[in-house]
Amino acid sequence: MTKLILDLDTGVDDTLAISYALGSPEMDLIGITGTYGNVLLEQGLRNDLAITDLLGHPEVKVYPGLPHAMRKDAFSVGEISAFIHGRNGIGDVSIPDSNREPETESAVDFIIDAVKTYGKDLVYVPTGPMTNIAAALRKAPEIKDQIGRIVLMGGALTACGNVNAWSEANISQDPDAADELFRSGAPATMVGLDVTLQTLLTYRQTQRWRDLGTKAGAFLADMTDYYIKAYETTAPKLGGCGLHDPLAVGVAVDPSLVTTLPINMKVDVEGSTRGRTIGDNDRLNDPVKTMQVAVGVDVDRFLLEFMTRITAVAQAAR
Repeated sequence: MTKLILDLDTGVDDTLAISYALGSPEMDLIGITGTYGNVLLEQGLRNDLAITDLLGHPEVKVYPGLPHAMRKDAFSVGEISAFIHGRNGIGDVSIPDSNREPETESAVDFIIDAVKTYGKDLVYVPTGPMTNIAAALRKAPEIKDQIGRIVLMGGALTACGNVNAWSEANISQDPDAADELFRSGAPATMVGLDVTLQTLLTYRQTQRWRDLGTKAGAFLADMTDYYIKAYETTAPKLGGCGLHDPLAVGVAVDPSLVTTLPINMKVDVEGSTRGRTIGDNDRLNDPVKTMQVAVGVDVDRFLLEFMTRITAVAQAAR
């Protein structure tokens, strides 16, 4: 069975990504590595432990990652992140804290150890800044050739950014780390705004979770309704909330959900376009393409998989 690591800054769509992974029998979620972004690292770790408990999977271990970007000394949550995800990252919904603690092993070391243990059977899915994986590649550059796949949520190639005209939020948190990943030669698929903003959830679907009558179903519904409500302000023309992080997990499970463009990528790290994800001119003609960029998505099939898998988890968790 394929082994899966989720690297999360656990806000609303990260929580849905955890739920999707737990509902995917093709995957064995061997650990969650925490990062910063939608929330502070500490809040994200707390969320990860509480969510996996609530969903009936306390066996999933949580590893503390790096708390800020490579070229910064600290991190603070942006007001827009707090508005979209809530102050606690999960739509300001309260759930019981776990009695478990994060592991003592760091996320960076766990990633390296997992690659060396599972090799091509490991898929790593970062849905926040790329700081942890960049640090792992710096410490053990050989893992780029040993890992199975990296499926990242971040970036935008054929669509505008959501931080500014050219930059997506996860990449903008640490463009230097993302650039190191993109240029590393590791096998990576970029699942960016090009496709995630085509996969939308509405109140009609969240009502299905509420109707289950389980604590997990009520939590997922209340949390996601908060997210949809925020989208009504930030992106009123969309008609729902984007399923950014769950789509990355969906592609990790089933790559055929998206159509990809093989292209070696880079991230601009200097100048006015810092944070832009774009083709790397130095490697455009390299016959070996180590990156794929998702440019099309089977929306109906993904939404069916999404609802089927997460509803089953919410129902089983009671």
